[in-house]
Order: sequence, then C-alpha cells, then structure tokens
Amino acid sequence: MRLLLTGASGFIGTNAVEDFSRDGADLLNLDVCAPLCGGQKRFWRRVDVLDAPEVGGAFAEFRPTHVLHMAARTDCDENTTVDRGYQVNTAGTRNVIAAINAAGGVRRAVMVSSQYVCGPGHVPQHDEDYAPHTVYGQSKVAMERIVRASGLACVWTIARPANVWGPWHMRYRREFWRVLRRGLYMHPGGGPVVRTYGYVGNVIWQLRRIFEAPREQVDRQTFYLGDMPGDIRAWTDAFSRALRGRPVRTVPRFVLRALGLCGDGVRLLGITPPLTSSRYRSMVQDYLTPMRKTFEVFGTPPFALEDGVRRTVRWLNEYGWPGEAEGREAS
Repeated sequence: MRLLLTGASGFIGTNAVEDFSRDGADLLNLDVCAPLCGGQKRFWRRVDVLDAPEVGGAFAEFRPTHVLHMAARTDCDENTTVDRGYQVNTAGTRNVIAAINAAGGVRRAVMVSSQYVCGPGHVPQHDEDYAPHTVYGQSKVAMERIVRASGLACVWTIARPANVWGPWHMRYRREFWRVLRRGLYMHPGGGPVVRTYGYVGNVIWQLRRIFEAPREQVDRQTFYLGDMPGDIRAWTDAFSRALRGRPVRTVPRFVLRALGLCGDGVRLLGITPPLTSSRYRSMVQDYLTPMRKTFEVFGTPPFALEDGVRRTVRWLNEYGWPGEAEGREAS
C-alpha cells in the first residue's frame, strides 16, 4: 500500500499515521502544519490542498494506491460562510479529487466528512438526508456533494466520524480531561444523555476495514465512524475513575442551568466563564448517529471503553498536562 493522507498532522491523522506505518506502508502526509508527533515528520510534506499545482505534483511524485483525505477546517465559526471561510473543505476537496483522477494509480479513496452534516435531533434516513446546524456542517454537506458529483475514477467511500477521542486529542487534553482531573467537572443529573462517541483506535480500525473490504460493500457508500451510541455518563465516569479514582460528581440540571445563566452575564464583561447557557444546552442534548450499518458491514471494533481510557490516560501522563509539560514533543 502506498497511502497518501491529507491533513494527517492533527488528532485522527496522527493516530492513522502511527497505525499504518506500523505495518510498513509507504506514507505521505500533505498538511500545512507540522505533525503533532515529532517522529512522524519523515512522512510529512508541507502542502496546502488549496494549491492545486502543489497537490497534483505531490500525487504525481508519490504515486499513491490509496488516499485518505482528511484536510479540512473543522472549527465552528458562525460569523462566516462556506464560500468565505471553508474553502479548504470545498475547493480543497476538488483539488484532491482532480489529483486522484490525474494520478491514475489510485485504487481506493476515503473522503472524511463529519457527523455535523446532520445536527442533533435529526437522524438521517439515507446518505443524502442532510440537516446541518453549523456553517462547518454546511461545508461538509457541500464537500460530500462535490465527491458524489465528481466522477472519481476509483472506489470511493465517505466517512463521517462522530465524537472521536483518544491520544493526541489536544483540545480534550486542554479542556475536558484537565477539568475532570482537577475535580471541577459537574455532570448533569436527571436522565441519560445519549451520544455517539468513538475511541480513535476503533475509528482507525474502521478506516482500515473500508480499505480492505470487498468493493461492493464500500464503493460509493457512506459510513459513520465510532462506537455504538450510549449514555455519556459511562464515558465520563470511566475517565474520572482513571484520573481521580472516583466517579464524576452529579449536579441537578436546574443548578447547572442557573450557573449557565450567570456565565452569560459574566461573558458580557469580557470574561470567559466555565459554563454558559449554550454550553449547558450542549451538555444535556442527545446526539444520535446511525452506527448500525457500520457495525453490520465491518463488525465490532476491537477496543472496549476501558481499553481506550487506559491507553489515553497513559498518553496524557507521558505527554504531560497543560501548565506542567507544555511543548513536549513525542518522538
């Protein structure tokens, strides 16, 4: 396998490079940013997917047989538009598709989208049943439509990761896991909050299955990536026990709602509060994604929740916590 990855310097990409390189695959990562893991710099080439000649040249030189397209702007900026702010997700995808077709030797391509093509409260009934609730989600809808209309000259699959977590997730390290470790996290009481989370090791396993499955199972198909939906209390408790030796603290929802309202007022003063009304609504909102198709086609992923938590906590302690070991770079 000669695997070309775009945007593989970030969280999921770092895990993908680690996994595929372990098998001795020939790899090339095209990204504008250096890899999070210093030991992966040998696979990296600084290329912006918006630069069509650079992308085409990299493909022609490397001659990939497989492509994993992850390059994207992934933050949620509601003060812009798809055309103004998210061209990496649209024009960048067009450039990658053109390079795949021009290269000629690509057998399979996985184009990574997002669960955000459908917001909370809308479970899609088919692959083109869209209901995005953010500009980022709209950009991923546009990206998927570009792929479907492109005439890609290889087997192609659209992958929609859910809430993926694990080693190298720098935002969770900086925010949720840090807050949890300090004993400051408060879990909403009441009924369960059901969401689809996914340990990154299982997501990479699912990506491998897409590359390896019979053509008729994956060609022009869409799969969500992650674990089966469940109450996120199990996830937060597992991390709390691993980091603090006890389950998370539960707080009545009316208390959290009141704290969120107070946070709204504090933010008007230019101060960033730990909790706002918007954040509270997010904490108690279900977000279901249809994972059954993925499990039926590829089977059950290998890592249980406890396995993923153990591996993630080991990485957190080895890499270092914010404020304690900033700037450490793994080799």
